[in-house]
Amino acid sequence: METLKLNDGGRLPVIGLGTWDIGGGRTSDRSRDDEMTALIRDAIEMGYTHIDTAEMYGAGHCEDLVGRALQNFNREEIFVTTKVLPDNLRYDDLLRALDGSLERLQTDYADLYLIHWPDPDVPLEESFRALNRAAADGRIRRVGVSNFDVPLLRQAQELCATPVVNDQVRYNLHTRAPEQNGLLRYCQENDVVLTAYSPLKDGVLQNGTIQAVASKHGATAAQVAIRWLTLKPNVVTIPKSSKRTRLRENLEALQLELDEDDVRRLNEATGN
Repeated sequence: METLKLNDGGRLPVIGLGTWDIGGGRTSDRSRDDEMTALIRDAIEMGYTHIDTAEMYGAGHCEDLVGRALQNFNREEIFVTTKVLPDNLRYDDLLRALDGSLERLQTDYADLYLIHWPDPDVPLEESFRALNRAAADGRIRRVGVSNFDVPLLRQAQELCATPVVNDQVRYNLHTRAPEQNGLLRYCQENDVVLTAYSPLKDGVLQNGTIQAVASKHGATAAQVAIRWLTLKPNVVTIPKSSKRTRLRENLEALQLELDEDDVRRLNEATGN
């Protein structure tokens, strides 16, 4: 598995397992618990060593399923990212939410803990007092953010007692906001990893250029879309699938060798 070096010296796999809608969307769905737990276990056995989840997913139940799956593996070998809801960004609420996440994940620490969405009604100073405390006592190993623009990311960096290692945002071949608003460049120039979520959404797989490049290489459109992202400096991505064949195909995107012409065509292919 390819990895990126984080600004604290750690390493993050460039492809992680997204888990949105596993265990439910905004509410819990327990109807497929054994199936989804087995899916996560199988993904880890395939080579996924970065699992991305959140207390929002399934109202916490996704973390339950990830926690069950992790019991079959050496915890130190799996990089676990989870996120705190904007409703829980007050000092006491954040620490309580973190403890709830860790309990559901059946672990003593999160490798990376993110503010899922900013809340303009809660001062970042208050949230980061809690994050700094949790980092100091070892409950979280790294601090990051999600859905932060450049000004908010700068503020987070000023308030964080440890390096802000990550900003997770929606980014794919059709959704280019991080390129347009300067966030991608800022992350690349300031040694912050940008995690692209929803890499296969927004009509990406129907893009004619992606399909043509995929045909040229005997690959899938999803593999091309994923590889296009992972070839960018300081970018990782977290595709999700509930089908094992697609999980394996997504991971095998790292074997795809796109040439300069492929990359140029894809860079120019927004929305076509």
